[in-house]
Amino acid sequence: MSDNGEPKPEEDSAPSQHIDAEALLKLAREKTVSSRNRLAEAMVDLFSARGRVLTERERTLMVDILKRVLREIEHSVRKRISNDLAERSDAPHALISFLANEDIDISFPILSQSRVLQDADLIEVIRNRTFEHQLAIAVRFEVSPQVSAALVQSGDATVITELLRNPDARISAATMDYLVEQSRRVDTFQEPILRRRDLPPDVAKRMFMWVSAALRKYIVTQFDLDPDSVDDLLEKAAHDGIETTLDERGPQPAAVLADTLFRKGDINAELLISSLHDGEVALFIELFARMSGMRPALVQRMLFEPGGEGLAIACKALDFSREDFSVLFLLSRQARPTGVGSLRETHVQVMEVFDRIALDDARRVLRRWQRDQDYLKALLSLESEASAPTLVFGRPASSRPFRRQPKES
Repeated sequence: MSDNGEPKPEEDSAPSQHIDAEALLKLAREKTVSSRNRLAEAMVDLFSARGRVLTERERTLMVDILKRVLREIEHSVRKRISNDLAERSDAPHALISFLANEDIDISFPILSQSRVLQDADLIEVIRNRTFEHQLAIAVRFEVSPQVSAALVQSGDATVITELLRNPDARISAATMDYLVEQSRRVDTFQEPILRRRDLPPDVAKRMFMWVSAALRKYIVTQFDLDPDSVDDLLEKAAHDGIETTLDERGPQPAAVLADTLFRKGDINAELLISSLHDGEVALFIELFARMSGMRPALVQRMLFEPGGEGLAIACKALDFSREDFSVLFLLSRQARPTGVGSLRETHVQVMEVFDRIALDDARRVLRRWQRDQDYLKALLSLESEASAPTLVFGRPASSRPFRRQPKES
């Protein structure tokens, strides 16, 4: 009742009339666990305004106060608030955006879970905050193609790998094409790319040329490829894609180094073996191309063909020792998949080819390869001159393509 006996009007329960920033700040300065819990609960209740709909002015006022209070309170309280708000779809956008830019142990639940954040908010965090912030976004419950592209542009291999492992990340075809090409040199990209449910089969087959033996076996199994299909795949990829790729890339460091070494006369079997042993496949291709006079595209094709006959002929034509060729062949086979023939059996067969072919025949074939890129035709042409069975590209042929070396008297 009022002093004149009339009933008091019901107090307006609008939050804007009951927000007491100083009281919240005072509560924030208390050091007890109880005060911190009360503060966190009060702040979450304050912004959510349970039981009534807030006006835009009231929401703006509360967010301003909350942001000011957040700067004053302890780290542990901000973490609790971030955890409480991360899954709330009704949380104020301005407050969520503020928390997203806090230290990572505060912002992580917001970045990884909040549906309030928009693509523009996430991209801004990617560009302006830390590696840890990027990683939190990479593992979000949902990542749009635009955000995925921004994460890839960050250039951090760990972030990109986590993005690829995230089944809820959508990656555009253009971004995926870029990552597939990058997987030639960044091994950690290969497995998560191949295990993505949205990976087109043609992309997986394209990667067959450069992934590890274990992943090649995975591709063969996952896409149900038989050995003949594998051989055809290698041959077609080499014929259709490698020359274009090498021509379009322009001068590469390996090519520049190979030119320098060739001019100095420093390319030999020992250097070729060393480059393969160190995993410098691109350098090996360029060095072998300079030494043999063949185009790099043909050398790369020869390096990955199943049987190894082409490599045997080229090394014989270059007068490699038997021991050097054996080591070179075994190093080159590290890139071959398991399950496409026994390495021991293939090694025995290709060494027989190396021993059997006459030096003049090997040099004649090499001269043809220097002029003509039709690799298979040259092998078949040589085959037609002999009579005993052998293997061509890992498959039985009707006649042996190489003459025996004459025995020394």
